[in-house]
Amino acid sequence: MSDSGLLPRRIAVIGYDGVQALDIVGPMEVFAMANFHLPEGTRPYEVLLASPAGGALKSSSAGGLVFGETIGLEQLPADLDTIIVAGGSEDGLRQVIFQTGLLTWLQSRVKPTRRLASVCTGAFILAAGGFLDGRRATTHWNSCSLLKELRPQIDVEPDAIFVAAPPVFTSAGITAGIDLCLALVEADCGPKTALAVARQMVLFMRRPGGQSQFSTGLALQAKATPRLRQLLSEIIDDPTGDLSGSALASRVGMTERTFSRSFRKETGTTPAQFVEAARLDRAKALLENSDWPLARIAERSGFSSLDTLHRAFLKHLAVTPGFYRARFGVGAGV
Repeated sequence: MSDSGLLPRRIAVIGYDGVQALDIVGPMEVFAMANFHLPEGTRPYEVLLASPAGGALKSSSAGGLVFGETIGLEQLPADLDTIIVAGGSEDGLRQVIFQTGLLTWLQSRVKPTRRLASVCTGAFILAAGGFLDGRRATTHWNSCSLLKELRPQIDVEPDAIFVAAPPVFTSAGITAGIDLCLALVEADCGPKTALAVARQMVLFMRRPGGQSQFSTGLALQAKATPRLRQLLSEIIDDPTGDLSGSALASRVGMTERTFSRSFRKETGTTPAQFVEAARLDRAKALLENSDWPLARIAERSGFSSLDTLHRAFLKHLAVTPGFYRARFGVGAGV
């Protein structure tokens, strides 16, 4: 579509019965607030709330929050700039995928529309329509494995806040939709506008897409037996000291061979890999929230040296600790 003149960029946020309320409200507020901070000569946003049949929508939120009159899909204007599909409950997703014409409508609109996006489990709707095939994508961390199982053609990235694979964009759980929409505003209007919106919404930081959705230990703890779960928690709480395979095996009263086999079976990873991930998470947190020298951060994170810290960051994040601090630290974006 043409980007000439000052005609509004029309953003259609698509909901349905069982939709997650914040998946709608968060993105809509980002674009609405952006209109108050646009540089001179920049096209404003017109934000439209739509649903398959129009009318009122009952969300999945406690108390049954209801959105008022929405626009039916067929009544939406032809010149949409961006379509954002919200996430929702399992029943809501199943109904909207199989019992409405949403997928057919999306197929008819995807080519003339500049961007197609999803928030949280809205990725399942895009996946059902084949819009994510052959692309990188993400969704809520707890649903990533299911998305990959249902649609192996998708390159699922479970550890991303959002994924940009233009013209398709996907975001992780709920509030990550705000991060994605801030990134879209930044692409349209510049970083100053996006930062102004983030400040107005009292967000601590606009998180770029590469930042992790969750701590490495959370998902693995959920899979482990109580005996091993306690050890995982202890490693996360204190990733320093001797965390070799033999030392960890001794803490749970197993031989090192039995411990290694049980650990991999219950977590899908090795003890050494988990320890390194826990130390990396601790280092990231310290880089984000302190101004300590890098050598001190390496020590307090359990890395044997500053060089080991550097190698871990380059291996897992493809950036140096210094670059990570510049991007995510307390002074980033100020």
